[in-house]
Amino acid sequence: MARRASGTRPRNRTGNAGSGESGVGPTGTGAASGLRGEDLVLRYPSMEAPVIDGERLVATPGAVTALVGPNGSGKSTLLKGLARQLAPEEGSVLLDGRDVHSMGTKELARKLGLLSQESTSPDSITVEDLVYHGRYPHRGFFETLTEEDRHAVDRAIELAGCGHLRDREVGSLSGGQKQLAWVAMVLAQDTDVLLLDEPTTFLDLHHQLEVMDIIGALRDESDITVVVVLHDVEQAARLADEMVALEDGDVRARGTPEEVVTEELLADVFRIDAEVERTDRGPRITPLRPRHGGGGDAVEADSPPTDAPRIE
Repeated sequence: MARRASGTRPRNRTGNAGSGESGVGPTGTGAASGLRGEDLVLRYPSMEAPVIDGERLVATPGAVTALVGPNGSGKSTLLKGLARQLAPEEGSVLLDGRDVHSMGTKELARKLGLLSQESTSPDSITVEDLVYHGRYPHRGFFETLTEEDRHAVDRAIELAGCGHLRDREVGSLSGGQKQLAWVAMVLAQDTDVLLLDEPTTFLDLHHQLEVMDIIGALRDESDITVVVVLHDVEQAARLADEMVALEDGDVRARGTPEEVVTEELLADVFRIDAEVERTDRGPRITPLRPRHGGGGDAVEADSPPTDAPRIE
């Protein structure tokens, strides 16, 4: 599968971004509803107040929706709610019109893939074996690998650009190489919806562009619905069809990158003075200075520590 050029944003395909409502289906398709969270209230057991309190998010089928916001804004919490890692106190998460909490574990995993920041695996497992773990939703407990499994793994490894790492042990890889291996594993699930939690964090620029290319190729060539949490607002604007900006658990803006990334939003939500220039690759941000006061200087994690999912 071919890769598209790094950093090239595709034409926005939502057809109605000016409505201010992220995610009504592609124009003229009548396609399935994709992934949507309705009136979500999300709270961790150790916290009194909800992190997300009554918000709505709709991921347009076949598009990339980027969640952005400062630390503690609720981006990762919202993604966990969409992925069924955190049960809502109120509201619902619908995947093609069905509540995700009514689905079996394997049924959901055949439809929705998640790349979490908290994923871990034994250091001694090879990259190929790690990627094969992505096929578990498609196999019975005693079933042997099929030609379809092998094809899906080969395709995922090729798309992730980690064929040269196939026989390497995960423990011997750099941080960027490990991230590509995990990306390949979630691609091998062969789902219609993909959730990615800060997939470029801690990666060097080369590996950041690799991951962005993969996401773009998935959307452009496989028509997969992607929801991605990104810290880098300019990177998100170059990649996404739609953006949702959060602050303190509230959705402050939604729409196309051109609509969301404004000097006013950067001042109000991210508390920086910046210049925003419109380019054919999306908004270009030049940060000028931080803003102080108004309670915007506190930094906190999006969520408390949780036990990481493990591959044994």
